[in-house]
Amino acid sequence: MNCNDVMDKVYEFEGNSSLPLFTRLQIWLHTLRCPCCAGNSVASCAEKIEKLTAARSLMKENFFPPAPGLEDRIMQSIALEELDEEYPEIAGVSFRSWVVTGLVILVSLSTSFLGMDFIKVADNWGSSFLLPIGITVGAIVSAYGALFIGSHLKELSDRFNLH
Repeated sequence: MNCNDVMDKVYEFEGNSSLPLFTRLQIWLHTLRCPCCAGNSVASCAEKIEKLTAARSLMKENFFPPAPGLEDRIMQSIALEELDEEYPEIAGVSFRSWVVTGLVILVSLSTSFLGMDFIKVADNWGSSFLLPIGITVGAIVSAYGALFIGSHLKELSDRFNLH
């Protein structure tokens, strides 16, 4: 068994009782004649095991004193942080990008029908074909505007002094 194997075994168990007897004997024999740590300035496996055992015993023995009201103070500070939090931008999209994208959508929606032959369509369908087109364009523009305003509410209210 090398030092890494020994330390892996030691880290895996919670106490001496959970290790099999043969594994405990292997670890004990390794600590007696630790080949890679002998003569080095690095702590030997026996010292590492001793420190780990001491730390585990401290953690099991109420090392940290009880703190009444700590949970209440933590929850209160979290609530205050949530109240003070500003509305973040959606995934790093800037104000300028939203405006440019909105203009591109508006121009593309309004010019996408210029290539159609409206006289032929009006003869076949009558003028009622404009109603679904108008509803579609209006819904897209309204949804985009609502998303834009909703994601930049704080910035827009600061810009237009709407406090």
